[in-house]
Amino acid sequence: MVKFISSKINEGKRCFQVKAVVKTKRAKGMEFKEVPVPRIGLRDVLIKVKMASICGTDVHIRDWTRWAKQRFKPPRIVGHEFVGNVTKFGEEVTRVKVGDSVCAESHISCGRCYQCRNGYNEVCKDLKLLGIDHDGTLAEFLVLPERVLWKNDSNIPDEWATIQEPFGNAIDTVMVEDVSAKTVLILGAGPIGLFATGIARASGASLIIVSDPNNYRLNISKKMGAHITLNPRRQNITKRVLEATNNNGVDVVLEFSGNNQALNQGLRVITPGGRISILGIYEKRVTIDLNKEIIFKKIRIYGVTGRKVFSTWYKTSRFLTAGLVDPSPIITHRFSLKDYEKGMKLMKDGKCGKVILNV
Repeated sequence: MVKFISSKINEGKRCFQVKAVVKTKRAKGMEFKEVPVPRIGLRDVLIKVKMASICGTDVHIRDWTRWAKQRFKPPRIVGHEFVGNVTKFGEEVTRVKVGDSVCAESHISCGRCYQCRNGYNEVCKDLKLLGIDHDGTLAEFLVLPERVLWKNDSNIPDEWATIQEPFGNAIDTVMVEDVSAKTVLILGAGPIGLFATGIARASGASLIIVSDPNNYRLNISKKMGAHITLNPRRQNITKRVLEATNNNGVDVVLEFSGNNQALNQGLRVITPGGRISILGIYEKRVTIDLNKEIIFKKIRIYGVTGRKVFSTWYKTSRFLTAGLVDPSPIITHRFSLKDYEKGMKLMKDGKCGKVILNV
């Protein structure tokens, strides 16, 4: 049993102890323990975390899935969604001051490679991911380079601020092409799929169909603007979508589930000349009929990872401050940091929307 003490910052010393959720070994589970936080560098910022939210990636790491085994190297503090306040910064920091409310871009790019210099920081060749390659946000304090910080609009509540990172994923998935007056099928009603539902509605989609085997989350999708909700365990998705679109199929498919069967359902019901955006992460290799479902239908496929840095953050902030999307129905549970396991279990069981941890 670890004995916890209150964390205090001691100026001039190399480290101080903070409470954090740590993946300590290559096995299922995580630990709530004290860890040292290193001294900040010249361009770094020390942030006191107020709230953090749990992502499906964190659950993958906790469960030690096939993806986690290939990508994650313990020990590491996990998490990449948060809101906090600047408490200290290095001598070369110029854009933030003590007390500023900040979030951060979770893709820490090098800024020098071909991709970065062509505006694709999110697929940097030397990319570091917060909570995977860099100690993450499920901790009392966090050190990050100033260049990845985002200063929050004062009109955005803290609970909304902490979900801006995944909200940006949903924005880029929905809005990689125009959706106004388009028919849209959303596959997967996890938190990002639910954000996408609200964004598609606010962006003028004429018909939004959401498919998910979880009725709890389908009910939330109705609150976010879904016109039709379908449970693939009980309904024929292909038949119902074609009926709802006069046998034309949908203009847009947004794939968040990471499920091969759902992906093929989506491809079957895209109207020729339509597009599919894919954000879901697949545990196994997928099988699709390229000739029938892609080539001869002239389908456009977009792979989506992260957000456009930082243009999508501006869109996210404006969606929230203008009241175009209210994410409140999606934020369903709140726990203290030490009770992170309760939130992880709810995520795993699909009995929640977004889970917030008060630090």
